[in-house]
Amino acid sequence: MRITQEHIEELIREVAGPDVIPLVLLLKGKENVSEIKLAEKLNLSVNQVRNMLYRINEFNLVNYTRKKDKKRGWYIYYWTFDDKEAHSLIKAMRRKKLDKLKEKIKTETGQTFFVCTEGCIRMDYANALEHGFLCPECGTNLVQLDNQKYIDSLSEQIRILEEELNTPDPEPIKKVTRKPAKKVIKKPIKKLPKKPVKKKIFKKPIKKQTRKPSKKLKKRK
Repeated sequence: MRITQEHIEELIREVAGPDVIPLVLLLKGKENVSEIKLAEKLNLSVNQVRNMLYRINEFNLVNYTRKKDKKRGWYIYYWTFDDKEAHSLIKAMRRKKLDKLKEKIKTETGQTFFVCTEGCIRMDYANALEHGFLCPECGTNLVQLDNQKYIDSLSEQIRILEEELNTPDPEPIKKVTRKPAKKVIKKPIKKLPKKPVKKKIFKKPIKKQTRKPSKKLKKRK
């Protein structure tokens, strides 16, 4: 059976009252919510919020942990809505409702009913006969009730409930657990031996020799 928000609201309305519904909607899908934060969001006192939580805690619909506030010295409660417990409780309530509807339709189809035309009373054949088919309140004649529409309505409610209960529960979403990443062991980088730095040999610049002008030889006479 797939549980919807309407189912949750219907459950809370029945077990704790409609005033608790906003609180449950704040809790749903979260974990360890501080009662102080809940009180702030709902604009209520912490004691009012606790009273609501205790009401649904009677049906095991919430879990809590407490931690001591070091500054203030008192305990703060942290609350979590129990979806699994809500799911099983909703199913149990739907089955109970289904059983009641089946009993009711069995009664409606197995007997004949009479009603007062003024809308005072409704009774089965035995009671109507005992009162001479007269309304005990106003004295008006009782007429036979055509309850086929009511039977059809009950049948439709039964069909919807049976369909809900026979629908398989959705599979829980599996949390993907990430495998721890393998540590990459870095191999130490071998330091290459430094090549000996060749000293630069600075060559002295070769001085250009300037040729002296050759003396002209005098020719002998």
